Amino acid sequence: MNTGKDPLLWLVRQRYGERWTIRRTEHLWIATAVDPDPDHAPTLVEPDVEVFVQQLEDPPARVGRSHSLLAAPWFAQRLTELAEGAYREDRP
Repeated sequence: MNTGKDPLLWLVRQRYGERWTIRRTEHLWIATAVDPDPDHAPTLVEPDVEVFVQQLEDPPARVGRSHSLLAAPWFAQRLTELAEGAYREDRP
């Protein structure tokens, strides 16, 4: 949605835009943490704006791994480089 036509979206972005990238669809409010490795849920999705704002203020706990499986440091710790672009994992 265009923030020029959505003053509520504009207000939420003004208040929380330093920590979250915020957008919305016709039925959902969506926020993604700006920090690539937050200590809380990295993404919030809510249909109710009041619940959404509460979660922006106090995000729920992160679920699952504390790091992305695509993170370079994670791969570097687990893989052995055999040749340029070729890696092997020694663990089962």
